[in-house]
This record gives sequence, structure tokens and C-alpha cells, in this order.
Amino acid sequence: MSTDVARKFAAELVGTAFLVMAVIGSGIAATRLSPDDVGLQLLENSLITGAALVALILALQPVSAAFNPVVTLVERSLGLIGTRDAVALVTAQVAGGFLGAVVANLMFELDAISIASTDRSSSGHWLGEVVATFGLVLVIFGCVRSQRSDTVAFAVGGYITAAYWFTSSTSFANPAVTVARMFSDTFAGIEPASVPMFIVMQLVGGALALAAVRLLFPSANPIPEESR
Repeated sequence: MSTDVARKFAAELVGTAFLVMAVIGSGIAATRLSPDDVGLQLLENSLITGAALVALILALQPVSAAFNPVVTLVERSLGLIGTRDAVALVTAQVAGGFLGAVVANLMFELDAISIASTDRSSSGHWLGEVVATFGLVLVIFGCVRSQRSDTVAFAVGGYITAAYWFTSSTSFANPAVTVARMFSDTFAGIEPASVPMFIVMQLVGGALALAAVRLLFPSANPIPEESR
């Protein structure tokens, strides 16, 4: 592994770990602070996740800040990274997600690993994941291909915060995070049986978004100032 790939691997591992810590940790804190109000719990969970994404992307974007296998696969499809790099980054994301779940559990004095029992298997959840992932990929690459990469952190943070609420699945939109959330039987958990279809739907959403990105942004040329 080259030094450049090693740096990207480390950035993706650390970034995804902190993202999962934000998702799971804020979910645990929310249920403890607002035990009788599920709506408030979701608000707290979504705001913390969105804020963490902004901070992590701003910090790690100069190295690598996908934190999401679907985003990495789209980058590979667009020729932005090579196959070996993509494999390394996805590996880092999955490993980082697992690490983040374990640390989040331990921070709140729970078992390091507890298999989630929350059933999220329904056609509504699956459609929600297609929509959530489609929107996320479109937001990211709409910014990137119009040469506004400096806005990605804020666009992604805002989108994910909103998508927690307008999608039926609460917008997992990330295979690495979905797998990680199996290992915490808390507010953000998802039972193992629900995971495969979530990932399939995320890949479908990513593929549809890739087609939309190529249609809407056929080149990486900047959008004329008067058209913005």
C-alpha cells in the first residue's frame, strides 16, 4: 500500500468510526435524556449526526472523506479513484464503522457488542433507503461536478439531518454504517436480518443517482455564475 493510499485508508477509518460514534452515541444519549419523547430523540440524533458530518468532512476532505462505500463506488465509476484504492477505502469504512460502534457502546458503559433487535424490514423502509441514498449521492456529486467541493460538508450535513425526517428509514444511506449499527442494541440499531435488503436498496439508490449525475452534470465544468 502506497503512502497516499495509507493516508486515505486512515482518514476513512477514523472518519467512519467517528460518524458511527455520533450516530450511535447520540442515540443512546437521546434515549437517556428524553426517555418519553421519541420525536425529540430523533431530533437530537439527527442534529448531532448532521453536525458531526460537517465537522468530519471539513477536517478530512483534503485526504479522503467519503465514509461510505456507495460514495466510494460512485467515485470509482466516475474514474476518480482506481479499483485498488476503492477496495482499500471500503475496507477502511467497514472496519471504522465497527470500531465506532464498539467505542460508542463502551462510552455509555454498555457491552462492547450487543446485537441489535430493531426490525426495519418493510417495503417502506426499503424505498426510504433508495430515496435517501439517491439524494445523498446526488447532493455530493452535484457539488463536486459543478466545482463547488468546498460546499460538500455543509450540503451533506444539511441533507442527512433533513433525510432523517423525510425518509421512512431515517436515512441510513450507507452500507458501512448500516453494518456497524447491527452491533449496538440501542436507539440507532438495526437487526441483522434487516441489513441485507438495506444494503441492496442503498446500492440501487447509488446506481440511480450515478445515472442522474451523469445526465445532469455531463462534465466537471463549473456552472456559469449567472446560472447559479
